[in-house]
Amino acid sequence: MNTKNFKGAKYLCLSIIISLALVLGACGNSNALVKQEGQSQTEKTQIVATTTMLADLSRIIGGDFVEVKGLMGPGIDPHLYQASAGDVSALQNADVVVYHGLDLEGKMGAVFDSLSEMNKTIIRAEDAIDRSDLLSDEEDVNYFDPHIWFDVSLWKDVTEHFAREMVLYDPDNASVYALNAENYLRELDEAELYIKNRVDELPEDSRVLITAHDAFQYFAHAYGFEVRGLQGISTDAEAGTADVRELADFIIDREIKAIFIESSVPHKSVEALQAAVRAQGFDVEIGGELYSDSLGDQASGHETYIATIKANIDTIVDALK
Repeated sequence: MNTKNFKGAKYLCLSIIISLALVLGACGNSNALVKQEGQSQTEKTQIVATTTMLADLSRIIGGDFVEVKGLMGPGIDPHLYQASAGDVSALQNADVVVYHGLDLEGKMGAVFDSLSEMNKTIIRAEDAIDRSDLLSDEEDVNYFDPHIWFDVSLWKDVTEHFAREMVLYDPDNASVYALNAENYLRELDEAELYIKNRVDELPEDSRVLITAHDAFQYFAHAYGFEVRGLQGISTDAEAGTADVRELADFIIDREIKAIFIESSVPHKSVEALQAAVRAQGFDVEIGGELYSDSLGDQASGHETYIATIKANIDTIVDALK
């Protein structure tokens, strides 16, 4: 059985995995997450999630049995986010803390360390992904690209992991978490097929994506694109004049039709790139705004993970066709 088929069989059998987890929990597995002593079985589990993607996932899998607070709103850059005193208090008082890891929330490391010392129940997206599926920074092979949600197959792994951890924490509602996860995994299958069908509309030589920062490598790897970002994997790194000039030359050489701004990154760097290209006599359009490190808001209609990734692929394909 190849890897793709194995992954498919794995998540289709999620209910079996959940049942095994319950057996292990009932046998007193010392590593299992358990509800805090004194917490009512009818009381909603209070979840605090860092990113908009994880808050969305928590609500979908937790359903009516959880209440979710997201720390970062739409358009917020998690690379640069610094926790306020109110955020720290919310994290300390949560029943379950959900964060991404892989240094995405790069300025919150000390906060997460303190929560671990408190024996706080933590679900970390990073733990869902096999190291062999992670992409490394070309300049530092020990630094992994955190933008895993741009590959829907990896987000399925995060979904499974979250559901299993919630079952171990709250086994009384295991069947609900399992059913919600199974239903959501089917929706993710449909979303992934939508992406692939839209990509097929583009000639292979047009599948070049240029954005403000290097967030789309997993997207490129999964769906057959070449990507370039003005900034590095983290928005902490700023693009210099040489970076703009080099990327402008690349756009002209490849006769690329459109480049893209991002919702969580200032637009000025991409606008400067467009100006540098036009100064050399070639016209490149800004093809639209992509959601990179956060989901959209309710006004946009793209406040869920699935709506966001569909909006992204529509923007990309429509601009590059």
